[in-house]
Amino acid sequence: MLSVEELGDHIRNIPDFPIEGVIFKDITTLLTHPGALNDTVRHLEKACEGFEYDAIAAIESRGFIFGSVMAAKKDLPLVLIRKPGKLPGCTVSEEYSLEYGTNTVEMHKNSLPAGSRVLIVDDLIATGGSAMAAVSLLRRDSCIVAGAAFVVDLLFLGGGNKLRKNGISYVKLIEVDSE
Repeated sequence: MLSVEELGDHIRNIPDFPIEGVIFKDITTLLTHPGALNDTVRHLEKACEGFEYDAIAAIESRGFIFGSVMAAKKDLPLVLIRKPGKLPGCTVSEEYSLEYGTNTVEMHKNSLPAGSRVLIVDDLIATGGSAMAAVSLLRRDSCIVAGAAFVVDLLFLGGGNKLRKNGISYVKLIEVDSE
């Protein structure tokens, strides 16, 4: 099994994407390494052992990769947090800020029974905008956010601190201190 440090070695930097001045952390190179997806999920599951949850909410799109595998392995419901216009049923939406603009995410109303304890999963936390939008959507749908899990935490953008200030514990595998 690859160590967390070895997983980090398979994430590449893409300068000036999606806009000039941003260094994008590309996990596709991690996914093309044989066994790395399974190893990443194992590390995430181990990091999440302290959370009590009975469902997973994955944030579009790379969060779907890790969240769906985690949900399947534990036989748990999976809620998709998506970009607008992608879900066919009645939805709730939340706009948020990110380091280079704003965006919106949606989820189906009443995806889970009220009181469900949900773990949020995404590939990366940056400013915390999409993660906090997911928190808001789940809470509005009468769910309890049990915690959040990320493969990468861009510490210098403060998203983790935003989660903590809002009462959400989170775990991450790889920390990045600066661009």
